[in-house]
Amino acid sequence: MPWIVGVSGASGTPYAAAVLRGLLAAGEAVDLVVSRASRLTLLDETGISFRDAHWRDDLRDWLARGADGKPDTFEVDLNPVRYWSAGDLAAGPSSGSYPAKGMIIVPASTASVAGVALGLSKDLLQRAASVVLKERRPLVVAVREAPLNGQTLRHLVALDDAGAVVVPASPGFYAGATHIQDLVDFVAGRVLDAVGVPHTLYRRWEGELGGGSRDD
Repeated sequence: MPWIVGVSGASGTPYAAAVLRGLLAAGEAVDLVVSRASRLTLLDETGISFRDAHWRDDLRDWLARGADGKPDTFEVDLNPVRYWSAGDLAAGPSSGSYPAKGMIIVPASTASVAGVALGLSKDLLQRAASVVLKERRPLVVAVREAPLNGQTLRHLVALDDAGAVVVPASPGFYAGATHIQDLVDFVAGRVLDAVGVPHTLYRRWEGELGGGSRDD
């Protein structure tokens, strides 16, 4: 069964790329939903135009790019990926009978957080998240916004009450980051931790001060 990955319009497309690479590296199948707003963010942050008709080529270019914008940094196998248009409300993930392990929204905008918390189902991303919640499957929301106002905080509490896991896109520094990719991978790793997918994206805390500053 696949993990559904929804990419919303918040800044932070490198987080989504790192999560997707991590899932694929772990041998997981992925159902991908890219919102309309996220295409504008992706174009702004990477220069990549994500098109339904050419999604595989565009996704390959995106996932191959490092967080520093350098192309051809990573190699990926897209065979386990199935793409669904955000406007397709008849897509598989729109139904509770569709088999899926759960869903990750990364990055999660405040608009997507509100839509899921209120059950609006305005597009496939919101609908799929609502389905995951009602079916009691894992939902991880990697919210990327600062500062957070009271309304968004209430929406996040509502999602937590509904069983979702809220993972702020807030990188830790104890893992010894020396590059922007390390900070991105830390957040992606914490997202994957929340759904129990194994990875080696960051150095874990082992109870020893200064461990992150040691040479490997």
